[in-house]
Amino acid sequence: MPIVEVHILEGYTSEDKSRLTAALTDAVRFVVPAADEAITVMLNEYPGDAYARGGQQRQPAPARPDPGALVVTYLKAMEDRDLDAASTMLHPDFQMIFPDTQPMTTLTELIDWAKGRYRYVRKTNDAVEALQTGGTTVVYVRGALAGEWPDGRPFQDIRFVDRFEVRDGMIVRQDVWNDIAEVRGS
Repeated sequence: MPIVEVHILEGYTSEDKSRLTAALTDAVRFVVPAADEAITVMLNEYPGDAYARGGQQRQPAPARPDPGALVVTYLKAMEDRDLDAASTMLHPDFQMIFPDTQPMTTLTELIDWAKGRYRYVRKTNDAVEALQTGGTTVVYVRGALAGEWPDGRPFQDIRFVDRFEVRDGMIVRQDVWNDIAEVRGS
């Protein structure tokens, strides 16, 4: 029965603390073969005036935004063609790679490339999964595509997986895999 005890400064929201305990539970389960209910996580909070580092009292850093929520918000902005909103979520070094393409670095490149493939596409997300590796968060989104081909015929239930890299609260990379070419060619 693993027990994880964490000391944090006061100031994090209930949602932040819930995300932290869930992430710590996942981290333990990554190595220890324990069921969720067997893993105990305890957060010990301390007021800022009861903590000092380097002789200086400190305040807690703000919690990082939820990377899964960031990616879902970005995908929704893309569906709505709100490129201005979507662009604010992209790191200056952003690149995206779709099947059989060179890396694209702007949303305009993506829109121009997609014009010959479909009129529009919508995503139904079956799962959004995030993991931390070093200073980068990797977010996988998988589900089904629906939309309209260039000739106006509808399509639906086309599998997709998007892999995102998020760093410092911004999307750095998007890799896309889907079955559009296989479905369109049949």
